[in-house]
Amino acid sequence: MKSTRILVAAAMAACVGHAAIVSAQTFPTKAVRIVVPQAPGGASDALARIIGQRLSERWHQPVVVENRAGAGGLIGTDVVAKSAPDGYTLLLAYDGTHAVNASLYKSLPFDPLKDFSAVATLANVPFVLAVNASSPTKDVQEFIERAKANPGKLNYGSAGNGSVNHLLGAMFSKAAGVELVHVPYKGAAQAISDLLGGSVECVFTSIPSVVGQIQSGRVRALAVTSGKRSAALPNVPTIAEAGIPGFDVAPWFGLLAPAGTPPQIVKQINDNVNALLKTKDVIDSFAAQGAEPLATTPDGFGGLLKRDIDKWAVVVRESGAKVD
Repeated sequence: MKSTRILVAAAMAACVGHAAIVSAQTFPTKAVRIVVPQAPGGASDALARIIGQRLSERWHQPVVVENRAGAGGLIGTDVVAKSAPDGYTLLLAYDGTHAVNASLYKSLPFDPLKDFSAVATLANVPFVLAVNASSPTKDVQEFIERAKANPGKLNYGSAGNGSVNHLLGAMFSKAAGVELVHVPYKGAAQAISDLLGGSVECVFTSIPSVVGQIQSGRVRALAVTSGKRSAALPNVPTIAEAGIPGFDVAPWFGLLAPAGTPPQIVKQINDNVNALLKTKDVIDSFAAQGAEPLATTPDGFGGLLKRDIDKWAVVVRESGAKVD
């Protein structure tokens, strides 16, 4: 009798394992949804559409990008956290929606680590310090000199309190020894609109959100926030080159799935994404957005997420950022 129970248990385990393998081999059999917890037009949206289109071509199944903006990314993120863990709903996450929010909000409707499976990183995207083209400021050093001569009078617009844009401004102010006034908006698009209108002195924003205005000559890029120059703006120096050594911030963007998603499906998506990140088509498309492909394993992505939650916790605390 005991041996019979052992055989039955072994057979059941084998069936479960076989089912998981078959599931991964046949995935996907229907449309896959990538939820972007931000409005259209930003870096998250652009990268989701680029990678979504290529995955659709590879899988021969639709990949639908769904923008679920609101509450600093919490609404869309929560949608994915509560979705079925079957690989058919993915989250386009980045530092702001995950690592920053973990410290910014006293309570979240989800656990940023336990409620998600790390699937694949997509890219690092440098931000850019930009001013209106009519500004008298031509470079970072001139900007710092003006700020020091007019303490508390120069302002910068951001996508909202606690956004990466806001925190980058706080980091820059501390590193440069200047006092800039933070003006929060409901989204980067509004901040850029007021930059063009002359209501704010500058913005720290993702390259995709402002590259069109830079190329048209309406906005002047003073420096990028990454440790090396961006392929999208090769003539624009880094903040480190411009006089603040060690300044290097280029938020990551990646795909997360609900916790409990079968490891075989996670690995398949990771393998497919990493293969796409090596193609000239994706490399060039990302470069046009100022994004640099970043390939990792699911475990590597999970480790990056944990480290960044700790890193941004310090920045949030020092900035005094609070949600609206």
